[in-house]
Parts: sequence; structure tokens; C-alpha cells
Amino acid sequence: MSFATATATREFPAAAPEGGSHAVAAVRGEIELRLAMRHAGTRVLRLRYELVGRADAPVVLVAGGISAHRHLAANAVFGEKGWAEGLVGCGRALDPQRRRLLGFDFIGADGDLDVPIDTADQADAIAALLDALGIDCLHGYVGYSYGALVGLQMAIRHPQRLVRLVAVSGAHRPHPYASAWRALQRRAVALGQLQCAETHGLALARQFAMLSYRTPEEFGERFDAAPEVVNGRVRVAAEDYLDAAGAQYVARTRVDAYLRLSESIDLHRVDPAAVSVPTLVVAVEGDRLVPLSDLVSLVEGLGTRGSLRVLRSPYGHDAFLKETDRIDAILANALRLPGENA
Repeated sequence: MSFATATATREFPAAAPEGGSHAVAAVRGEIELRLAMRHAGTRVLRLRYELVGRADAPVVLVAGGISAHRHLAANAVFGEKGWAEGLVGCGRALDPQRRRLLGFDFIGADGDLDVPIDTADQADAIAALLDALGIDCLHGYVGYSYGALVGLQMAIRHPQRLVRLVAVSGAHRPHPYASAWRALQRRAVALGQLQCAETHGLALARQFAMLSYRTPEEFGERFDAAPEVVNGRVRVAAEDYLDAAGAQYVARTRVDAYLRLSESIDLHRVDPAAVSVPTLVVAVEGDRLVPLSDLVSLVEGLGTRGSLRVLRSPYGHDAFLKETDRIDAILANALRLPGENA
């Protein structure tokens, strides 16, 4: 059954500069695809990607949270910092010398698609991207947070396109507590729009989100200082951090992109029993958005196809961005090829 077709491909290749064996090929491009969306009918969309690594290396797709994008890490061609900088590099499990790494921008991430977006739509778009790139099967799909939700859909809808799935901090359904957090964040944006200050609303939504991503333990260690009175107002120690987080997010994110991808998390529902691909689930004890109990339920539903690793971390839902060495050790084992040393 065809879920999406890529009708045109446009690439912007760049040769790696001279740098000996450590220089790897990198290419950015976009495809135009015709996608039958679950809640919005058939749409013609553009999907942007970046592919880094040797052409003969096994391909691993890496997808992050709703703020992630196609650029995983700085390389010899595209030198800017990526969202997965600590997870990708020489000697890592995600080493472009040994793996060909595929990153992409989620559909809706450009803010031009103002309709409900399902995680199933993202999975179908990935399948069309693989067709356009001539990639029959992924050696692995590594998904963090929202990317893990899309990976579960990929394993259900296109199981022939991936050998194994690693799902970090992403379950088969959203927890009601987490959905309530996101609903309030979206209301903050709506309030800003009513006041003709939608960027302020978006910044506030991001600040709320940071409280749900991290843990009370981390805030207790970092911001245990007495409040100050500034211009007649009390200001607590965490406010500088939260202000910076909001400002950085507003600078790179369009409001419609945030709203629609936030909604997409809450639309997500899959039956774990329908996953036919070997799946490693990674949970973080203390993650308030994706509780350990939900990921235990996911693994139980996966049966013999699923396995579970649990991390303890003060970083909560953001542990995959902070505990890079521990995540790398897990990936090294999960993505190892036959006869390959970790």
C-alpha cells in the first residue's frame, strides 16, 4: 500500500574539503512529496534532509524532539552546531566514518502546514524520503522523544524499511499529565496571540516546557539561591535561565510549527502489539513527561520483540541530550553490526 510518493527530488551536494580519512561526504536536499495525511487529506509537501557519511555505510536515521531538525552535528561540510552534537562524532556509536547518518525536518516544522499532523504522517513521509534517496532499508532508527513516537509508527507502517528501532523517552501513547502540560503551553500561545504578542506567548510556553523536561532535583542544585528584589519586584534564581530558554526558542521556531507538533504528540496512539521490528526502549527514571511505567507497558506489549534499558538521571526527559556517554554506550550495543567491536 502506498502512503506517500516523492514526485521530485532536488539536492544540494557539497564535496567534503581535503581532510584525509576524517573528512566524510555530506549532502543536504529536499524532496517534494504527495502525502495522504490522516487528518488533513492529501497534501503536496517538501521534506528537507541531511545525509552524512560514506555511501557504502549502513544507514541510521536519527530523529529528536519537536525542536530537532535535519542537522545532527557539525561536519566537514556543514560546520554549524547540530542538535545532537554530543551524540554524533568520531568514536561514537553514531560515527559518520562507520554509519551513514540521515536527519530530516519533521513535516510541519517550517510552520507552513497549519493542519493536524499525525505521527503516522511523519512515518509515511520518511518512507517516501527513503524511496527518493534509493535507501531500501535502514540499519537502525534512533528516535528521541517525538522522534521515538515517529519511530514506533515507522515500525508498524513500514517494518520492511528498518532492521531495528531504538526508542528513547517515547511511548505508545501520551500520558494524560504530559498532555495537560502541553495543553496549558498551547493556551499560553493563544493568550499571546489575543494580545498581539504571540512571540511572548511562545516564549512562555517554552518556559513551561522546560519545567516539565527537567526535574526538581536539578533545579534544587542549580538555582538554590535567595530571591532578589529588582525594580520593586521579586525575581527568583531560575528566571534568567527560563528567560534565555524562551528567547532562544522564539528565535528559531515559528508559532504554527510549535502548536501543530505539540498537538501531534497528543494525537499519537499505537498498539505495541502491532510493532514487528526488534525494539530497544530506553526510559529515564524521573521523566515526568514519559513515565517509566508507560515504557514498561510499551515493552510488555512488544513481547519478545522488545527490551528495556532504564537510566537514572537528574535531567528527566532531557537526559538523552545530557547523558551522552551513557546513551552512546546503549547505542553502541544496539547498532553493532555482526563481527563489529563496540
